[in-house]
Order: sequence, then structure tokens, then C-alpha cells
Amino acid sequence: MFHVERMEQRFDIVVIGGGHAGAEAARVAARGGAKVALVTMLREAIGRMSCNPAIGGLAKGNLVKEIDALGGLMGEATDRAGIQFKVLNRSKGPAVQGPRAQCDRDIYAATVLELLEQEPNLTIVESAVTSLLHDGKAVRGALLQDETRLNARAVIVTTGTFLRALMHSGEVKTAGGRFGEPSAETLSDSLRALGLQLGRLKTGTPPRILRDSVDFSKMEEAPGDAVPRPFSIITDRIPLPQVLCHLTYTGTEAHELIRANLHRAPMYSGQIAAAGPRYCPSIEDKVVRFADKERHQVFVEPEGLQHPWLYLNGISTSLPPDVQDGVVRSLAGFEHAVIARYGYAVEYDFVNPEQLEPTLAVRDVDGLYLAGQINGTSGYEEAAAQGLLAGLNALQLVRDREPVILRRDEAYAGVMIDDLVTLGTTEPYRMFTSRAEHRLLLGCDSVYERLSPIAARLGVLDGERKRRVDGRQERVTRARDLSLNTFLTPDRETVVLLDGMELSISEKSSVAKLLQRPDFNLTRFLDTVSLPGLRAAFEALNEEETEAVVSRLRYSGYIERQEREAAKLSQDEAVAIPAGISYALPGLSREMVEKLSFVRPVSLGQASRIPGVTPAAIAILRMHIRRGVRAAS
Repeated sequence: MFHVERMEQRFDIVVIGGGHAGAEAARVAARGGAKVALVTMLREAIGRMSCNPAIGGLAKGNLVKEIDALGGLMGEATDRAGIQFKVLNRSKGPAVQGPRAQCDRDIYAATVLELLEQEPNLTIVESAVTSLLHDGKAVRGALLQDETRLNARAVIVTTGTFLRALMHSGEVKTAGGRFGEPSAETLSDSLRALGLQLGRLKTGTPPRILRDSVDFSKMEEAPGDAVPRPFSIITDRIPLPQVLCHLTYTGTEAHELIRANLHRAPMYSGQIAAAGPRYCPSIEDKVVRFADKERHQVFVEPEGLQHPWLYLNGISTSLPPDVQDGVVRSLAGFEHAVIARYGYAVEYDFVNPEQLEPTLAVRDVDGLYLAGQINGTSGYEEAAAQGLLAGLNALQLVRDREPVILRRDEAYAGVMIDDLVTLGTTEPYRMFTSRAEHRLLLGCDSVYERLSPIAARLGVLDGERKRRVDGRQERVTRARDLSLNTFLTPDRETVVLLDGMELSISEKSSVAKLLQRPDFNLTRFLDTVSLPGLRAAFEALNEEETEAVVSRLRYSGYIERQEREAAKLSQDEAVAIPAGISYALPGLSREMVEKLSFVRPVSLGQASRIPGVTPAAIAILRMHIRRGVRAAS
């Protein structure tokens, strides 16, 4: 870190914002050899968890694993700071499982800062950016508040909820993007000057409670997994003690109090007009939208091992403090609770992501990338995945090499970015497994095989990660191959052994085929049947690797079908649309021309996913592209 004086500094890449997107973007670009400046208003706020101190969850956990496979830092930081780990949907198939970890808020932020400080090509600049430096439609750096110029080939904007941010608590409004932190008031003007369309979104956070003021005996216990499962492949053990979370519920008293004070709630009084997150609604939204519900879950989660606060997951609110007091104290165990910080909402500027390329570069603006909540997403994980991809593409721009675009059948990050740039969003976007049409291909069980080779090719996968990825692949492949090539015949001895496990075979069968049976217990099988080579192969695997082998074999038929479907769809993905094409083509309606001209898809596949673009329009577009190719040749 250096303290900025009036000067000019030259970097390859400038990253604006030190949140989850900015941290990933800065680190991956620096690891790739670029000289990077990470500009943040407050150094101690780097990696700060603005809302829930938790990482992962359904689909979000997959994003974190993808980040780790691509050489990112979120999984590593989570493992160092995690105080409760849990695989959600463990009883269901791997496609819909999601790893999640409750973290120590302070340790997480400190870890992110430590990881960034270890990068020799990365300089942390503590200041505010007032505007972008640009020459027409080419961005050339950033101007700091003291008029220092940071010149660069590429700029990545990851400002989160800080653009013209306004915090709401009841009738009180305060400028700021997070409690105690200022708003970025002028950067929006620079984005507009470059021709970008901006809108407003809203997010919120719940009250924090003093831990010593509640009675946990009146709540349900919510334990984590007995054996924590790390997020990162470089983690050998979870270093911190594991803790209990708890569960309580709202009831009639809280709901009546909220209804009686809706006129004081910014979202209902008209004070906030921006759209909030559909899938993480405030408690006042829940009471109105789900009026038939007699109660709502409230997860009581510690903010850290030594932190005095509790986080109330489920009652995000911007109601006035006196109403929050009543709602909190109506909860079982919170009768005498002391609120350490009241909940509030934040309203902020965002950029319509349909104005971006799939690389997260701003269309028609050279050298400018956007990542995170500025693109209309919600959540740490969505932001971090975008930051990583924006960092990789800015790095490739500096290197004069081909950009990195992940396909929808390749990564949840690919699904998310394609959704954003193709469909846009009018409310905070959240990642779900249901958004992926090929989710059997996107499980955590295959993430390193899918994505780590990309990171290795780009030179951003460190040697230790690569060694561990290669070792994992070797172990998993050996166990899978032995399962496919180890056969049992229905001789008398084998029939007796299998009968003891309530299994039977009538013909020669591979172990892989037996694994497809839902009642097959692999551990019991290996303890019963003498197959020393197969047993040794599975004993070399950890729990996650074993589940990877079993799930890939168990669902192999479905996986192969999705791979065929993805290959068929990829034919249109491979048909590139010329960058300067005019969509005023014979046969295309005015509506089709307007839709295609606004999104400017890079391929026929992307064009086909634009809402309202018909198959007939795609056929016409395909015909004109083919004619153009023939004419050019």
C-alpha cells in the first residue's frame, strides 16, 4: 500500500473497489503477471462481508468451487475463516447440493487482505475514484479525489452498492453504501458520459443483536456437518473451532406490528422506488406477500468466534428502529435482546448488463469492464465469480490474447454471465441451479476437471494448486476406471457374499453397474468382497472425491445425455455474428431488429436466448451470416 500524492502512476490494470469482485479481479490479474492497482476507499474494508458472514449455499457454493478451480481466493479465505460448514441438500443428487460455510467476519476480511498483500504485482491504493480517464470511447485509467492519475490499459469497476448510494432506516436517509462508509457520488457521471444506461436497485440487511442478551435455550439448534468439507483444494484441515447456529421464528405479534407500520417502511411509503431482491426479501415484504404464513424462519448466526454480535438471517428490514425493537423482542429467546445495529436498506446505481460483452467488457468502450453488483447481481459469490472473469479478460486484453468466455454447459459462472448480458435484469439477480439447463454437468464433483485446465493454460493456477488438481484427477480416474473394469460373476461364493448385503446379480456385472443401484453401499461392499486393488483406489480418496466417483458413475447415463444435448446446442454457439453487422436485414421485423441491435449477441446461440427473438429470426440471421461468409471467401 502507498499513500497517494499528486502524481501519475502507470499500471496495466486498475480495479476500482475492494469488495469480493474487486479482490478476485485484482488478484487473478496480478497472478497472471499484470501490474495492478486496487483502489479502495478504506483499506480495512477490503473483503468485508456487508451482510451475512456466510459463503456458499445452493448454486452459490458451486460458484465458489468454480472460483477455486480457476485459481481464485474466495474458497481459500472461507476455509480459513469458516466456523460452521454444511452441505445443503446432501440427501439429494449432486446436481442440487450446495456447500455453505458460516464465517468469522473479521478473520475473513483479514484473510482476503493478507492474500492480496502477498501478490508482488498488486498495489493497494487507499483513495476514492472521482472519474474515469478516457479518450472518447477508450478508457485509459482513473482519476483519484486528489487529482492523481492512475493510467492503465484496462479498468475494472467493482463498486458494489456504493454508486450514489443512499441508506434508509425508516424515514431517515443517509448517504453511504454500507454503515459508516461513504457513497461514490461522481463515478456514475463518468459511466453515463460513456453512453451507459444506469438504473437503481435496492438491497438490505437485518439488525445485529448482542449475543449476551439472548436466551439460546428457547431456540432450536442448527448444527453443521460433523466433518467440515473445505471449499478449496489447497485446504488440508479447517483451522477454527466449529460452532452451533440456532433457529427461531416470527409470529403473530411481529406480523401485526409490521402491518401496522407499513406506512413507515421506505419500500411501502414510496421513499424507495428501486426493486429489491426477489429471493431475499425483507421481513416486511414477506409479511405482505405471504400473508397466509403464520411464521417465518429466522436463522440466528454468530458474526464470529469472539464477535459480540448475532446476525438474524431472515428479517432483513428498513423499518424504523422502534418497530425493529418490537419485532426482534417478539422472537423466542429474544425477549430481552439488545440491538447493536439496526437493519437498513441501501439504494444504489447499477448498469443494465445487456450493455456488456460476454467478457464483461462494456460494449463499444475499449478497456472498461464491470463486475459484481454494479451489473445487477446480489450476493458475494456472484460478485466474486464476475470479478474473476473480468480480471482474466482484462489480463488477456493486456496480453493481446483471446478472451475467456465460459459456456453455459461449462460453469455456473457461464450461465450467470450469459443470463446477465443476454437477458439483462430489473431486480438483483441471484444464481440458482434451476437456471442451468445442463446442471448435471456443473456439479462440484467435476469442477476441477472442467475449469482448472483453463486456469493452467492462462498461467494463473499456482504450482501447489496444479499439483493438487493433477493428483485429484489421477486418484479419481483410477477409482473410476477400476470400477468400470472390475467384474463380478454370479458364482456360488459371490452370490452368497452379495446375498449378505441384500444384493443379487444374474449375469457378469461391473462394480460401476452395481454403483448405479440406489441401495448399494460401497463401504460395506469393499469390506465384504476381496478386491484389494479397488479397495486401495477408494481408500486413497477423500470423502468429496469418493462422492465424485460414485455420482459420476451412478448418473452416467443422464450425464452422457446432457453432454449430447450440450454438444448439439454448441453448434449455434460456434456460429459467430460479425461485430459490425447491421440487423436491418430482409425478413427481420422491426421488433427483431431492435432486440438484436440492443443486445448485439456474439453468436447465434446467444441470439436465440434473447427474449422475443423467434426461431424464424434466427433462421434468417443464420442464412445471412452464411451468405456473408461465402461472399468473403
